[in-house]
Amino acid sequence: MKVWCRASVLECLMKRFFFITATLVTIASLSSAADTSAKKRVLILGDSISIGYTPIVQKKLADEMTVLRPTRNNKPENCSGTTAGIASIDRWLQIDGGKWDVIHFNWGLHDLKHLKADGKTTSDLATDPPQASVEVYEKNLREIVAKLKATGAKLVFAATTPVPAEPMKVYRNNADVLLYNEAAARVMKDNNIPINDLYTLVQPRMKELQIQPANVHFIPAGSEVLAEAVVKAIRAAN
Repeated sequence: MKVWCRASVLECLMKRFFFITATLVTIASLSSAADTSAKKRVLILGDSISIGYTPIVQKKLADEMTVLRPTRNNKPENCSGTTAGIASIDRWLQIDGGKWDVIHFNWGLHDLKHLKADGKTTSDLATDPPQASVEVYEKNLREIVAKLKATGAKLVFAATTPVPAEPMKVYRNNADVLLYNEAAARVMKDNNIPINDLYTLVQPRMKELQIQPANVHFIPAGSEVLAEAVVKAIRAAN
């Protein structure tokens, strides 16, 4: 395409330069927009463990998929237990316009932690009750899964990671992790949802991957290991 110019040769060349530059920028913008719209959309739902691995998953899948998770006040939102999940799931599913191709989700670690009588303050005592009993957890999880299935997205459940045997500020028992994972497995089996078994992945390597001394959270290398498994599960679902 010719750009005619009756001004000086320099002015003509400058106009040609700006015309070509603007054209290239427009083409690049359209190409970028097309690439973004063509990418599959992934939603990650989970507690602080997932907050740790989400940015790594986003980086690893950046060229293939758009990976998002709930945020609040411009910070990653902790999806907490299933009671909070039921209260917020409709809002979470609509972030960035909704329309998900894959949803990778987990609950459990907050459900099985123990609370004082007020039902809000965390407890370090085994005699205090869990945030949600395993029966309530399973019931809540079924309600949440029904809403996730209604989106039409491919679903992947991440098994809850193990907790240390040593005493912690917030009481959790690894025997409970197994019970809650078993309850979740029943829900997933009934709904034909694959399980990303992060529990089995981490259990033999807890001292290596989790923060020491006793802590349910992960060092950066631990989050990297979890992210690799999450990326693999998301790709398999897609």
